[in-house]
Amino acid sequence: MGSGGFQLRTEMAALIPICVVLMGALWGMFLYNSLVLSRNRTREAWSGIDVQLKRRSSLIPNLVETVKGYAKHEHAVFSEVAQARGALATAAGPAAAAVADQSLTAAVGRLMAVAESYPQLQASQPFQQLQSELTDTEEKIAYARQFYNQNALNYNSRIQSFPGNQFASWFQFQPFDYFHAEEAAKQEIKVSFSEA
Repeated sequence: MGSGGFQLRTEMAALIPICVVLMGALWGMFLYNSLVLSRNRTREAWSGIDVQLKRRSSLIPNLVETVKGYAKHEHAVFSEVAQARGALATAAGPAAAAVADQSLTAAVGRLMAVAESYPQLQASQPFQQLQSELTDTEEKIAYARQFYNQNALNYNSRIQSFPGNQFASWFQFQPFDYFHAEEAAKQEIKVSFSEA
């Protein structure tokens, strides 16, 4: 029994490092896959913002044309809206899109201020419909921004904390930018659509 028991202990001792390596490999696969899942959720959340920004951008030409019918002499405002819309369409990534979005929001705010001067415009059904759709889209953008930023926070936290940071550096996981509103944009824009 002496040599048989020794041989069994030797074989069991040889299995321990193999088990430790196998468990480490499984843990590494789990960690890597969870980082990939988190990155993909963040990308999907960004696509939600992108969809809503494009939806709003497609509403704006109709809004501009409706206002143009009443305020033909406001060329500077119409040009500003067109430029801001173009900048948003070409923005690459959350940080650039946030800056372009703020410019577009400001330009649309000025367009709405022009619309305040025209009671007939405010009373028109197409303008009211566009204004309602724009308000709905703004709410969807706010929700999508919150959803994206939460996913970006979770992902960034995972790749910046141990042991995720080790895997993130080995496999080149990069942090996502947040979609922030600028300080001026955090203040509510007061636009009245009541007749003067």
